[in-house]
Amino acid sequence: MSEQKTNELVRKIFEAYLENKNLRKTPERFAILEEIYSRNDHFDVETLYIHMKNQKYRVSRATVYNTLELLVSCDLVTKHQFGKNMAQFEKSYGYRQHDHVICIECGKVVEFCDPRIHQIQTMVGDLLKFDIKHHSLNLYGFCSDCSVARKVSENAATAAKLQAN
Repeated sequence: MSEQKTNELVRKIFEAYLENKNLRKTPERFAILEEIYSRNDHFDVETLYIHMKNQKYRVSRATVYNTLELLVSCDLVTKHQFGKNMAQFEKSYGYRQHDHVICIECGKVVEFCDPRIHQIQTMVGDLLKFDIKHHSLNLYGFCSDCSVARKVSENAATAAKLQAN
């Protein structure tokens, strides 16, 4: 599906959701939706807010927070807690199921997709008689850049100890 068609569809879904909940359909809410669906990454509220301010959008931090919660409620955005206190978000409509590898040093998030995970999900659902709709798998470790930096730091510490003796 083209990006334009996806954007039209998510806008209609969001409009229907707002109407159903008797909430106002404001230009700011739709600007936030458009901005999210123009991205291809994970983001936190502050990053989205600053980016929108830099693009000359007139939105408040509270509007960004509140709109994100609405978008999560209507399944157009997924909210993740990747181990830190700050939530990260990503668009979810028309986005393939995927999992994440997260660096515990720098916070880098890398997506991956492995069909075996879907097979396991299906098998477990059948075995336990669950109609599984989605899953979340996050793997934590050190990215290659942080691994190299850690080794350099450890080598420097070892050298300093040897020199001190």
